[in-house]
Amino acid sequence: MLPSVDAVLRAPEGLVLIDMFGRAATTDAIRGSLAGLRDQRNFAASLSVTIGLAADHLARLFAPGQRPVFNLTGTVLHTNLGRAPIPPEAAQAAAAAMSQATSLEFDLATGKRGQRDTSVAELLCRLTGAEAATIVNNNAAAVLLMLNTLAKGREVAVSRGELIEIGGAFRIPDVMESAGAKLREVGTTNRTHARDFRAAFGPELAAIMHVHQANYAITGFTASVAPADLAAIARDGNVPMLDDLGSGSLVDLSRWGLPRERTPQDSLADGADLVSFSGDKLLGGPQAGLIVGRADLIRRLDANPMKRALRLDKGRLAALEVVLRLYLDPDRLAARLPSLRLLTRTEADIAATAARIRPALAAAFPTLLAEIAPCSSQIGSGALPVDVLPSCAVTLTGSGLDAAAAWLRACPRPVIGRIADSRLWLDCRCLEPLDESDFWTNLHHPTTP
Repeated sequence: MLPSVDAVLRAPEGLVLIDMFGRAATTDAIRGSLAGLRDQRNFAASLSVTIGLAADHLARLFAPGQRPVFNLTGTVLHTNLGRAPIPPEAAQAAAAAMSQATSLEFDLATGKRGQRDTSVAELLCRLTGAEAATIVNNNAAAVLLMLNTLAKGREVAVSRGELIEIGGAFRIPDVMESAGAKLREVGTTNRTHARDFRAAFGPELAAIMHVHQANYAITGFTASVAPADLAAIARDGNVPMLDDLGSGSLVDLSRWGLPRERTPQDSLADGADLVSFSGDKLLGGPQAGLIVGRADLIRRLDANPMKRALRLDKGRLAALEVVLRLYLDPDRLAARLPSLRLLTRTEADIAATAARIRPALAAAFPTLLAEIAPCSSQIGSGALPVDVLPSCAVTLTGSGLDAAAAWLRACPRPVIGRIADSRLWLDCRCLEPLDESDFWTNLHHPTTP
């Protein structure tokens, strides 16, 4: 006969569950376990079996939806894995801000209401040379706010070669429609000329927009209008030029041997009126949409009621401020900014990591061949889509690669790799030496691969 709910709750093991998960959740779990046993007509199940089922249910219920993982995919700014890891001091600043009252919108000097973006906006202006800046939830929100504020009900000219679709099937034409603006396509997919933009001018044209070609490149018989020329055309037509940089790096990456990416400073120097870019990609901070440019246009963005719906919370503002301050010391930036540190790791350093972890993987998968192989990492999140970085991986070869990948994902800290060319590739670029001992320990979980 099955035990009663009360008997299970009063048992020592039941009291432990109550202490860990609370009486209400534990009671619901026990009732569910007993109902399941009745449905199976397992009326002889013991009290310990009932508690075990309830404990399993509670463990799943209270398990965090987000878990730290080892990113061995070879994509540094992996959208599905949270993009840029932020510096520890930025995470600490976010936690401190979230756990107590702060001066978020309170001016300590006057004792009156202040603006939440002030500190971050001042840093952005210092770093980019912009007149003003504002901050929203992400770069898609930044584009939405610019279009809704400056072009609602009117046209925005965009080259057909820049009508991008980013992850999750979000498309520039759809964002434009949601903002209430009308898309004015100019040129063709592979060739757009200055005359195409000039032909778009009329009473309905509100802005010209340049969009970063995230995740792809058009090659061959091509033509495009340089951002500086585009800004001049917009200026001649007395409309603003909006530059959606997408990823957006605040420094010239070539100083560390990386491919060069246009910066907001470049865009402003080219004459763009507003420039938008992301906080959690090449910048290496938390998710945010950053807009810099003309002060009069920024004031219009801040006055739009949509800005309140898109604004950033105090935790991410605190983290973003810490990250931006790191850029004031560019000589130490590569050592202190995790994303840049990962991007600038040498192939030899990565190969040394691969050599150190290969024995652990060989021991965990004795039926598979564990080898070290050169490979190519990518930056990710739409940054420099055709450029790759030389890297090194431990590869597993043999039958059952899907099962091996699933076993690695089931580790206490899941290990995420990729299967290609009949191998399971574990790119070691994002596994830093300080994390290697945790990686070894992590592989010794009890489930047999």
